Amino acid sequence: PGALLAVAAVVLAAGWVRAEPKVEQSIDLIGKNEVYGDTRHEVNVYVKVFTNSPFLVCMDLALSQERIIDPNYLWIGPDGSDLQGQGHVNLTETGKLMVMGFRVSMSGAYTCTLSHKVIETTTQEEIEMVEAYKFMVYAYREADHAYQISVRFSTKHCRLKTNSLFVEMLNKILNSTITHLTCHITGSSYKCHSIRTPKNGLQHELFVNFLVSPFAPGWEEICHEVPYDCEDVTNRRVRQAAERIGKFFHQLKHVLKYEFHTVPTIQYVDNSFSMTPIDSCRPGFGKNHHSHQNCASCCVVCGPGTYSPNNEVTCRTCASPQARIYGAESC
Repeated sequence: PGALLAVAAVVLAAGWVRAEPKVEQSIDLIGKNEVYGDTRHEVNVYVKVFTNSPFLVCMDLALSQERIIDPNYLWIGPDGSDLQGQGHVNLTETGKLMVMGFRVSMSGAYTCTLSHKVIETTTQEEIEMVEAYKFMVYAYREADHAYQISVRFSTKHCRLKTNSLFVEMLNKILNSTITHLTCHITGSSYKCHSIRTPKNGLQHELFVNFLVSPFAPGWEEICHEVPYDCEDVTNRRVRQAAERIGKFFHQLKHVLKYEFHTVPTIQYVDNSFSMTPIDSCRPGFGKNHHSHQNCASCCVVCGPGTYSPNNEVTCRTCASPQARIYGAESC
């Protein structure tokens, strides 16, 4: 542990090369800010919470290329009410609907009835035509990211007491390097294995695993400052934390090789660092690759009859059909 502290001091003194934060990109599900209806089936639309929906167009793409005589549009919301004149929607005179400041409770079926006239060229007879379009609109959030880290160290023997002290000190050092990002190390564990190699005989290695989480004490206060894109902020912070830890182990190899005159008892195994992203969803949201193929990586609001009470990635089915709302956290 004392040697590890010295290593940390050298690494920290050398300074960190921080990766520039990349802008979090939300999934572009629409392609452009309009979604056309389809008389053959309902159209799924996914709207990130607190943002505006794309324009839902009350006609299909083919009909939009034609001249329409005396069109009339009737939009009905998930609660069965007429959306004309309601404050949370932008309804244009050409039948396009935008739902503004989308919230979980706004999820559901949006239906539009288009009535218009077709005039026979020979008889000038007017025929009334009616088409109905249904859009299933779902609120979604970006998944919360964490990173599973695996790394190995060689040791003199698996029964050394210093092994556990070393891992404990390692956790403290790594936590100190990412605490300013409101991230921390959780679920730390290690196992020691004896490994026979063809060239070097019997060796002993510590297999260390831990999770880099963005939910260190104080993270909620940061989210309160930017409530509308909290996932973007936490995901950016935890990515920076994971990259910072990766940099630590990259520099650790150099320090152990060139800065120490005596070889430490426990040494980093070259190229053993690995990082795997782990996703979770907020309560009331989950992932479903079958129902929401166009938003497979999103945390989509749990539908009626399902719920999610924690940060898992699936919505559970209610034993009794009591949860008839979107985004239920319990039945």
